[in-house]
Amino acid sequence: MKDLFDLTGKTAVVTGGSGLLGLQHSRGLLQKNCNVVIWDINYDEMSVAESKLLSEFPGKSIQTHRVNITSEIQVAEAVLELESKMGEIDILINNAAINPKFNSESKNGSSHFESYSIETWNKEIEVGLTGAMLCSKHIGSHMVRNGGGVILNISSDLSVIAPDQRIYKKPGIPNELQFKKPVSYSVIKAGLVGLTKFLATYWADENIRVNSLSPGGVFENQDPDFLENLTSRIPMSRMANIDEYIGAIQYLCSDASDYMTGQNIVIDGGRSVW
Repeated sequence: MKDLFDLTGKTAVVTGGSGLLGLQHSRGLLQKNCNVVIWDINYDEMSVAESKLLSEFPGKSIQTHRVNITSEIQVAEAVLELESKMGEIDILINNAAINPKFNSESKNGSSHFESYSIETWNKEIEVGLTGAMLCSKHIGSHMVRNGGGVILNISSDLSVIAPDQRIYKKPGIPNELQFKKPVSYSVIKAGLVGLTKFLATYWADENIRVNSLSPGGVFENQDPDFLENLTSRIPMSRMANIDEYIGAIQYLCSDASDYMTGQNIVIDGGRSVW
């Protein structure tokens, strides 16, 4: 029988591919023999990511390319360059984002809605949402010309639930200095689900499938108070391990999900159920 998860001969672009989950997405694709092209803006991080992947997957096709996905000119030029090198682009994972994270040093009020700056809003929207739109526009247009493909938008469980600001609360810190998950994150992640539905129907006749994956938080030795607050709100009583989304990536990018489009798959240990 055919291996429905096999990606041999396929080429995937992973934006923000040198980040925590971007690297895992690339691993998942490489495990299924996909050619992987990482787009990121940080040379040093890309170099580290490339070295890690080449050591784990010797002989596999792994490329890195510095691309500012908020620049339409750079995205268009990168697509043309990739076309000349690889021929077809079969998969796009829109993973790049700015994720303001809580830590024990987060003791300022800049993330509060009342004091949230328009400059920060514009920057985060530009990377997380506009960048995904531009990559989808240019790589999706390439897919139309070449008979189809797969676009996967990496959203978040906060696309379907509001951030519970109580999990970030630190004892002994005045409310005005407590960290808050900023408004931009929820708007961006919900926007990616909207983009998913739009593109899934817009390009349905072009053999392009578009879905979104909404992960929950990944364990990274976070602050103990934060961990206790968060995991008490997750039915499985823990955060995700770093590699627990690989199976979903392989499923959503392969023929195993051939009849799925326009869907938002939430994998959060059940948090959004409560």
